[in-house]
Amino acid sequence: MTEYKKVDDKVIEDLKLIAGEKNVITEESRMIDYSHDEFTLSDIAHMPDVVVKPGNTEEVSKILEYAGNNRIPVTPRGGATGLCGGCVPCLGGVVLSVERMNRIKEVDVDNQMAVVEAGVTLMDFYESIEAAGLFFPPHPGDESAMIGGLIAANAGGARAVKYGVIRNYIRGLEVVLASGKIIRPGGKVMKSSSGYSLLNLFIGSEGTLGVVTSAVIQLMPPPEATRSLIIPYDDLARAIETVPLLIKRKILPMAVEFIPKEVIVRTEELLKKRWPSKMGNTYLLVILDASSEDEIDKLSEKVAEVSLDKGALDVFVADSPEKQKQVLDIRSKIYESIKEDNVETLDIAVPRAEIADHVKKVMEVEEKYGMWLPTYGHAADGNVHTHIMKIRYDKGKATPLPEKEWKEKLEKVRRELFQDCRDRGGTISGEHGIGLVKKAYLPYVVDEEEIFLMKGIKKVFDPHHILNPEKIFD
Repeated sequence: MTEYKKVDDKVIEDLKLIAGEKNVITEESRMIDYSHDEFTLSDIAHMPDVVVKPGNTEEVSKILEYAGNNRIPVTPRGGATGLCGGCVPCLGGVVLSVERMNRIKEVDVDNQMAVVEAGVTLMDFYESIEAAGLFFPPHPGDESAMIGGLIAANAGGARAVKYGVIRNYIRGLEVVLASGKIIRPGGKVMKSSSGYSLLNLFIGSEGTLGVVTSAVIQLMPPPEATRSLIIPYDDLARAIETVPLLIKRKILPMAVEFIPKEVIVRTEELLKKRWPSKMGNTYLLVILDASSEDEIDKLSEKVAEVSLDKGALDVFVADSPEKQKQVLDIRSKIYESIKEDNVETLDIAVPRAEIADHVKKVMEVEEKYGMWLPTYGHAADGNVHTHIMKIRYDKGKATPLPEKEWKEKLEKVRRELFQDCRDRGGTISGEHGIGLVKKAYLPYVVDEEEIFLMKGIKKVFDPHHILNPEKIFD
């Protein structure tokens, strides 16, 4: 077991020599924000001993070399938008924030690639590439997320069914290893069969194998036409069962979301905006893209035909940029509307043919424990987000649960839903990562030999366990 060195005054002074005095934080009041991510329960938060904000890769290299030589734990941190404690400095030590490394180095229109630093936010990235007439298909959600964190979690989002996840767009990385050495796997190439893919090993490794400082990202031309369809149903199962029928008809939407009415109502109240339909109890949000208006008209007609045959009550079209923005604004703020009463957001992914039955299991568990478990997600790729809430919700009325009661039920709800996920051949995280919160449940879906191999990889890259320790596994 690694024995870590305590951060003392000398360590702090040495870090100031590397990153500059103004980029080293030791005041407790300023470090509180670096003690947690967006996971709701504050009991997993832990104060770092010091926060360091390097300005370039060379400074990151020096910090990691110093930390490795002195056995000081280092927790890499991006935008801290994660939901599983992935950037919580649970052993104290150094939080290494990439927030100053926020340069978009290049948007290469000829090769349709961008080179960006790890601290670039998704919002700034979109703005930059759209100005160049290019398109980055993944949309993981919170646009304050930083590129380094998105790569570390292999983030996904609603568009994964057609366009894939972050991994599908990373062509090259600049990574600082635990030793301080810098490597640059990949580059501006579309293909490589030159040895093991270290590039893909770092994507999704949650900062446990190295610190990503820069990335080469594949871009695309934007679609000529997009359209959002809002399709109400009385029955959730019928809504979800519509999705494989669309795929069988060779309709591959950009995104397909299933959303229960009660969370839409709460979000409407928060934003003072209105969803296009009041009908039904649940909705499919189908987002289409195509190379022309004629093509998108034909796709829309096919979607409407399949949906109405499956029991949809109607099909509403958001075909103008303003209408689409209103719909997507409401969808993107669902989490904000329920965040106050949310205890935990699950990130289960199952084969898409299993979604309907998994959601039925969620409803059974909701009834069994008397906790509201609003569930929505990416219906075409099997990623289901269930929120474990500290309230009951019945006929539009929310009733708070006593703290002792919801805390007693929390673990039972988790276990039942993770077991159902395992039984359906699923995984406990489709896009958020394992982090600190889910590591006890990793053996539900990853066998002992695989975990053994993962630990072996960790030991090769980080023999002294200084990089984001206690994440994914102990």
